[in-house]
Amino acid sequence: MLIKNGRVIDPESGFDGLADLLIEDGKIKKIVKRVDGGADNTVPERVNGADEVLDASGMIIAPGLVDVHVHFRDPGLTHKEDIETGAAAAKAGGYTTVVCMANTNPAADNPDTIGYIIEKGKKTGIHVLAAAAVSKGLKGRELTDMDALKACGAAGFTDDGIPLMDEKLVKQAMEKARELNLPLSFHEEDPAFIINNGINKGVVSEQLGIGGSPALAEDSLVARDCMIALHTGAAVNIQHISSRNSVKMVVLAKQLGADVWAEVTPHHFTLDETAVLKHGTLAKMNPPLRTAKDREALIEGLKSGAIDIIATDHAPHSREEKEKPLTAAPSGIIGLETALPLAVTNLVKEGHLTYVQLFEKMCLNPARLYRLDSGRIKEGSDADLVIFDDRESFTVGDFVSRSSNSPFTGETLYGRVRFTICGGKVVFEA
Repeated sequence: MLIKNGRVIDPESGFDGLADLLIEDGKIKKIVKRVDGGADNTVPERVNGADEVLDASGMIIAPGLVDVHVHFRDPGLTHKEDIETGAAAAKAGGYTTVVCMANTNPAADNPDTIGYIIEKGKKTGIHVLAAAAVSKGLKGRELTDMDALKACGAAGFTDDGIPLMDEKLVKQAMEKARELNLPLSFHEEDPAFIINNGINKGVVSEQLGIGGSPALAEDSLVARDCMIALHTGAAVNIQHISSRNSVKMVVLAKQLGADVWAEVTPHHFTLDETAVLKHGTLAKMNPPLRTAKDREALIEGLKSGAIDIIATDHAPHSREEKEKPLTAAPSGIIGLETALPLAVTNLVKEGHLTYVQLFEKMCLNPARLYRLDSGRIKEGSDADLVIFDDRESFTVGDFVSRSSNSPFTGETLYGRVRFTICGGKVVFEA
């Protein structure tokens, strides 16, 4: 395959320019950079005889996106999503690698469930990885057999959706994860401070008469785990960070030498707590959308490098569940199909990030956290790519995911995905 005339962005080398890509046997065989927009004379003869030519004129070519935080609800809750439909949504969003969380039914705390996810994922055309549970049954009382879970293919460990409240267990998990050279991801919300989760405790929760979740619930656990990470040396990912104080604590932990990473979702850097008044349960998530100042701090964290990763926390729910009253409906929204357009529209076009910086957050850093040889465009690497158009706007809707619980339906965004290529094969075309 020859992909020609596209604007190629590589976050590892910092390259941003016109180039042609020659792909053979699933790998990037040659990158031919253009000189002053013209053809480079080093183009090999065989390029002209490529089996397939894809003209990317006017479009951007980036590494296939890597999402370290998705819920495909499989096994156990497949009326919301399954591995096939989740992977289809990922491909439509430009993702070639995703990491499934462990809060399935049964929980991914055993080799059989991890093996099921991995084997089913192999049939999707993209890389579907599985994170294993930290604690047995996600109960926070006893560590899983982390050695056995790594041996059967677990990419990392998380009890996402449920905070770990036993400090001793957290320390033991970090020590073992460091020994295994795998990352841990933590959901940071102390339930002791929360009344009716999913809505920030503040002016909106008071207006609605709902107790809500204060930033303290997040800040307290982030502080704890940053310090335990510092003392154990484990690679720890603070999931879906939402509080400006938590961002400051991550900065401090990094300065002290901790191997702490932080991820932020597109909905947290795009919306604030007032979205609940407009979108109701479609703006309910854990941790909740916080204040405008928190949202601004998240964007500043992305700009400064305090926040390393953009992840979706893709969380499908049925229409019936989301139509329940605000305090009864489940938290979470889908995100795979809107993440790149939201980032293009709200971060790049607003001047907060360059494309090189954006794809460091959406490709390279997520791959580095999970010890993956991906997230870059270079000769010899896997041909995992996304090709998108940031020139024309489009209206969000008609989701590929089995669920449609998104507050962004009907929004006008830029950055529509045109092609997703994984292992040199086109797995999605719009």
